[in-house]
Amino acid sequence: MAQGTVQVTHTGTSRWRRRTGEYASLAAALEAAAEGDVLTIAPGTYRENLVVERSVTLRGPEGSPGSVRLAPLDGVPLTVRASAVVQDLHVEGQDAAAPAVLVEDGTPELLDLRIVTRSAAGIEVRGSARPTVRRCTVDNPAGIGIAVVDGGGGVFEECEVVAAGQAGVSVRGGAHPRLERCRVHHTSGAGLSATGDNSSLEAVGCEVYEVRGSGVQITARATAHLTDCDVHRTTSDGVTLDTDAVLTLADCRIHDIPENAVDLRSRSVLTLTRTTVRQFGRNGLSVWDPGTRVDANQCEIFDSTGDYPAVWVSDGATAVLDSCRVHDVPDALFVLDRGSRADVVDSDLSQVRNTAVSVSDGATAQLDDCRIRDAATGAWFRDHGSGGTLNNCTVDSTQTGVIVTKGADPTVERCTVDSPAEAGFYVSAGGRGTFLNCRVTNSGGYGFHVIDGSRTTLRKCRTERCARGGYEFADAGADAGTGSGPVVEDCTSDESAGVRTPGAAAAPETVVQTTAQSAGLLGVVPEQRVTAPEPQRAAGGPETSVRTSKDVLGELDTLVGLESVKREVRALIDMIEVGRRRQQAGLKAASVKRHLVFTGSPGTGKTTVARLYGEILAALDVLEKGHLVEVSRVDLVGEHIGSTAIRTQEAFQRAHGGVLFIDEAYALSPEDAGRDFGKEAIDTLVKLMEDHRDSVVVIVAGYTAEMERFLSVNPGVASRFSRTITFGDYGPEELLRIVEQQAEEHEYRLAQGTADALLKYFTELPKGPAFGNGRTARQTFEAMVERHAGRVAQVAEPSTDDLTLLYAEDLPELP
Repeated sequence: MAQGTVQVTHTGTSRWRRRTGEYASLAAALEAAAEGDVLTIAPGTYRENLVVERSVTLRGPEGSPGSVRLAPLDGVPLTVRASAVVQDLHVEGQDAAAPAVLVEDGTPELLDLRIVTRSAAGIEVRGSARPTVRRCTVDNPAGIGIAVVDGGGGVFEECEVVAAGQAGVSVRGGAHPRLERCRVHHTSGAGLSATGDNSSLEAVGCEVYEVRGSGVQITARATAHLTDCDVHRTTSDGVTLDTDAVLTLADCRIHDIPENAVDLRSRSVLTLTRTTVRQFGRNGLSVWDPGTRVDANQCEIFDSTGDYPAVWVSDGATAVLDSCRVHDVPDALFVLDRGSRADVVDSDLSQVRNTAVSVSDGATAQLDDCRIRDAATGAWFRDHGSGGTLNNCTVDSTQTGVIVTKGADPTVERCTVDSPAEAGFYVSAGGRGTFLNCRVTNSGGYGFHVIDGSRTTLRKCRTERCARGGYEFADAGADAGTGSGPVVEDCTSDESAGVRTPGAAAAPETVVQTTAQSAGLLGVVPEQRVTAPEPQRAAGGPETSVRTSKDVLGELDTLVGLESVKREVRALIDMIEVGRRRQQAGLKAASVKRHLVFTGSPGTGKTTVARLYGEILAALDVLEKGHLVEVSRVDLVGEHIGSTAIRTQEAFQRAHGGVLFIDEAYALSPEDAGRDFGKEAIDTLVKLMEDHRDSVVVIVAGYTAEMERFLSVNPGVASRFSRTITFGDYGPEELLRIVEQQAEEHEYRLAQGTADALLKYFTELPKGPAFGNGRTARQTFEAMVERHAGRVAQVAEPSTDDLTLLYAEDLPELP
């Protein structure tokens, strides 16, 4: 029963059939009305299920929007099956199995409707219906906001879905609506959804935000075209495409997305033009699976809020970026897996915290006329089968310009790397690559750094103003066979040092070659630098230049204190020596892990013992050189992904044939590690220790408690070391002995009473965290010498005693 009346106005001229009048119900008024009549509904609540089957106008009173409530207890409140006009109604539905407004046929106009309901859908359009829906609002926390299904279509202008329990707008079953200047927000499902064969959605000037699902979801062969739209503040991905979906985004803005801004899979195709993607938590573009493709033109992807690459291409997918900008992101472009490909043309990649372009697992990337700036690594081709082309690109202000590792084989042509902090081009771990007409300027390290016998080809390359040198070709080691190493042709440098083909002084079978240059050039590739200290047994030198193990052990015995350390080292050396002799006798030798852990406070002689240990192993022919390479966290851990592995490999290379001594090794695994690259150093270290177990000895050192924690949380590291040697703190008598040794070495003497004063001084000296043991003793001696000089300088003609005797008054004050 209605609480108001319905005024029917007859618009025709026939006098014999007048319908003008008031009716007590909507049903009665519609029964009486004919085509073209106007039904004006008085304010009130109508508990009727209204079905409009004629082309009439149905409206509320002028000037009283929302005063007419259509609110039946169940079923569909309003069904339209004709080209009618329905305006200024407030529709309420309670049936979870039925829509609040159902449009089944014709081309009706729905104007200024307010639909507040808990129905299956706020508005549902189906079949041959093609409505025009203007300025309508849907609030349906129980179901879909607007559903267009089963071939339906129509135009929705300036409509708003203020809440939906499922999708805001759902298109399926071959439907094809158009949205203009609509707003969809606060939905529990996707903002806009299109699915199924022949389903399509067009949206212009629309906004989708505050949705719990994806902002836009296109699946199962559906298509969509969005122009000048905003998608933001979703809880899932911004845009999702799956299973042969096709989407075009033009002049759109996707931002404030906690997950992927755009994610597409399973042969979906996305075209972006003049679209911006920003403030995303995972990938800006995430592209997966064979046949899936993204084409982006004049787009901008920037301001990532997470730790993921801006563009991710994997599992055989393809991405094309043309005239795009990617900036202020952790990583710009990652291409992974065989069959995956990225083509980047005339684009800018800048302000990248880690790697601008990463190619791995057999993927391919081609960059033409691109600019990479302010990145940790410009481009990194990581492993076997990975490659592509960098053509006419510039790489500015990076840590390393281009990295090639583990069998990757890109072609880099006419590229310039300017102002890298570490290297312009770095090739290691069997990386290959062809570098043609490339240039490196203003490097803080090397221009071209090729190690591990990598078979890299350099032709017509040039380096200028490189701090450590234009070209560095590190020794591939004894395991490298003939045919390893770089091939260098027509390459030049501005270095004034003598220039020579890498390896020119080595065996004649070297594969490195250089063609002659014209007289006008500064020269060819500079002479190879040695990346590790010269071996103690110089080529052609007398055998007596190398100390025997007995001689070195004798020096170990002269060290002050460290009695337990000396016993441990002697026991280990005895094991190694006896094992060597058993092998020579054809007997099995016990396996002895030579890597050591040194624990103790600073200044207790750990570095000195490590140096002597290396020299002893060299004397026993266990190590080739026995030299010591001392590093700490700062030498191994880089500031971006990949640089840590490179630094660790370089340190290991320098230590080849000797001892790698890692001081304060526990700093590689801080307690509050978070996203710390120290783990990368540890993982690289463990692998290198296994791969080169016979050519490098590793000693890790640090405070006792910290080293115990370090080893306990890194079982892979702990298993590589044979024993832990603890260096105790020096007592006052031992500190006095160190001072006496220093005085004797520098031709000073302790006056009568000075030794007692020193003993008292070291006894009373605070032994806090700043106490340096042997270092403190040496600093004390240096302070005494300085005070002695200040005193003796005032004597006009000092005697020998004046110049050599140190008195108690020369001692510094206790801190």
